[in-house]
Amino acid sequence: MGALWQSEPSRTEASEAPPAMTPQPQPPRQRRLWWRLIFLILLVALIAIGFAAYDEFRTSNLQSREFSKLATTLTYSLQPGPSDAIIYPGEGPFDKRLGYSGLGEFLPRLLKRDYLISEQVRFSPALMRYVEHGLFAPYIEKIQAGLSITDCRGETLYQYNYPQHLYPDFASIPPVMVNSLLFIENRDLLDTRDVKNNPAVDWPRFAKAAYSQVAKYLALPGQSAGGSTLATQLEKYRHSPDGLTVNGAEKIRQMISASVRAYQGGPDTSEARHRIVRDYLNSVPLSAVPGHGEVHGMAEGLRVWYGADFDQVNQALNSTATDPESMAARGLALRQVLSLMIAQRRPSHYLSKGRVELAELTDAHIRVLAAANIIEPPLASAALASKAVYRDWVAQPTIVPIITNKGISLARNRLAAMLNRPLYDLDRLDVSATSTLQADLQLQVSQYLKNLADPEFAAQMGLIGERLLTAKTTDQVSYSFTLFERTADGSRVRVQTDSTNQPFDINEGSKLELGSTAKLRVLTTYLEIIAELHDKYAGKPAAELKKVEVAELDRITQWSLEWLAQNSKNQSLDAMLDAALERKYSANTGEAFFTGGGMHVFNN
Repeated sequence: MGALWQSEPSRTEASEAPPAMTPQPQPPRQRRLWWRLIFLILLVALIAIGFAAYDEFRTSNLQSREFSKLATTLTYSLQPGPSDAIIYPGEGPFDKRLGYSGLGEFLPRLLKRDYLISEQVRFSPALMRYVEHGLFAPYIEKIQAGLSITDCRGETLYQYNYPQHLYPDFASIPPVMVNSLLFIENRDLLDTRDVKNNPAVDWPRFAKAAYSQVAKYLALPGQSAGGSTLATQLEKYRHSPDGLTVNGAEKIRQMISASVRAYQGGPDTSEARHRIVRDYLNSVPLSAVPGHGEVHGMAEGLRVWYGADFDQVNQALNSTATDPESMAARGLALRQVLSLMIAQRRPSHYLSKGRVELAELTDAHIRVLAAANIIEPPLASAALASKAVYRDWVAQPTIVPIITNKGISLARNRLAAMLNRPLYDLDRLDVSATSTLQADLQLQVSQYLKNLADPEFAAQMGLIGERLLTAKTTDQVSYSFTLFERTADGSRVRVQTDSTNQPFDINEGSKLELGSTAKLRVLTTYLEIIAELHDKYAGKPAAELKKVEVAELDRITQWSLEWLAQNSKNQSLDAMLDAALERKYSANTGEAFFTGGGMHVFNN
């Protein structure tokens, strides 16, 4: 048997042989070539991204295509019955004021009162997913809403519009107001060179705002800048909780929601951008006033804060007259409008304690606008020479009186109770309701009752005389009246009113002890029941009357059937009513008897 063996290599051979698994190092020139190639690829990629970003900033092609495509899937439809695919809005000021956030509370309250949901919106699956992610449902929002009540015939009984004055369309806004607003807030919003422009993002301004936030985080010098556009501001003070942007995530939500809303009509956003300007001027929040409440929109702001007439301000801003009086009016109107545009940043401060600061800021903005040729120099001089005088709320109350009557008060109070809202909030809800009242008849009866206080009219009606009224006491009597109409599905109140000139409603809020009158009403009701039973059973054979099933406690029906069976020869209504009045009742004080109020015993 032989042995296998191999001779060891010499030391010289072993030192020269490379290890089997050790990679060969690349030459320095080859490594430099690889790094240059990687750098070149990155540079080309960055240049391509830069060109793509520049083209997107200039044309908005990608945004318009993707957002409009998404918007086409976010649909809803009105269908019969309650909806199983709907999410009610959150705690945004606009949604709360119009009642959209309260639908989850309103509907159960109404259903308990036997109301039915005849139709309700159903979201598409895409819209359900969109809203579930926290984004705001896209739809064309109302520029004016409020409580509307009609009578039984569809005639207007009560109508409250909020805001009461507004710009119905973009064309009705004075150009100088539009140009000033855009210069201050969103300069490229109406740029006609890019019809696909996304109004939710002003890229240069957004980049500046992002840099200022980074600089603030790193404690670098410089002023902070805001990146909000008019579109995102609308989303903020309409739908964000409390109308605030509390963090970056909320800002992103506003931007995406505003983008989708803008592209609902397709890639061309021209109409949407004009609508944004109109809606902003009609709804911008401008603090609140005691005795008046919240102030929204330029029209209401001018009236409440400066006592200015909305139509006259617009007329002055549209004027081209150059005489001193006209220029003074134009200058004052421009100052008032600009001050409100600036005040919206901190309205509660600027419009109350910070009025001097607001005046200085307004002066600065007028000079900047003039330097940028947004307003002509003569108008700028007139505006700088003017002084905005704030309204005296004592001498000029801001509350607009509501034309009302007892019928309107009745309808509003009942609706407020059903929805659990005060009248102030009720008037601002986007609600339409129908009352059973008949408006014209309600007014006629109300006027008739008021006329009874006039001695001459009261005499014509026979109310003045012995043991009646005198000419001096006709105005000391308060009258109330309620009229029911019997319909196929029950009795309906057509008139409910009284002669008092107070919110107190005699019919609704008073309790009267009628005494003997109550006994007369009980007797009348009793005889009406006997008459109804006579109509139902008179003329039927005695054998058939004996088969009628009667509840044990229904003594009146039992007596009526027995009387008709025993008096087959004379079943006239008069005879039956006379017999009903002659019925005998037990005088046993220990006997119990049942009424609609429960079981009772005699007690005097």
